[in-house]
Amino acid sequence: MTPTTSSDLDQATLRQAYGTFPSGVVAIAARIDDVPVGLAASSFVSVSLDPPLVAVCIQNTSTTWPKFTGAAHIGISVLGEAHDVAARSLAAKTGDRFAGLTIETTPEGAIFIDGASAWLDTTIEQEIPAGDHAIVLLRINALEVHSGVDPIVFQGSKFRKLVVEHH
Repeated sequence: MTPTTSSDLDQATLRQAYGTFPSGVVAIAARIDDVPVGLAASSFVSVSLDPPLVAVCIQNTSTTWPKFTGAAHIGISVLGEAHDVAARSLAAKTGDRFAGLTIETTPEGAIFIDGASAWLDTTIEQEIPAGDHAIVLLRINALEVHSGVDPIVFQGSKFRKLVVEHH
């Protein structure tokens, strides 16, 4: 095997390399101007316990993310293995991203997807430019954990279920 050099780092090669790393999938959603707005992200990561911060990376070309900048509260739902259709729907470029989903909306406008393993009520703390993406730091205001929901993961450009061995 010959390692790829920096001159060979085209987008297809990078996407292939990044795709080897499995990651969880979250729904990011809020009611904005009385309309539910949402997207799916696989770049979600915990950042800090004190203060409670998480982050997600958003493509600069996203036409959905700019709608969130005025949102008072943003809901993050950690999607479970039953959400493969929901993840695809929320990632779609067109159509009703919430079709077939049961959602709950807080009075502040955060939207949560029913059946998720965790719900995080967040507000935007900071956006940091990072190449062709922005790293969005979100402060957790409140959360709810739903035990017993197995996660869905994104790996190799596909949504996958983890195989859990029971001993």
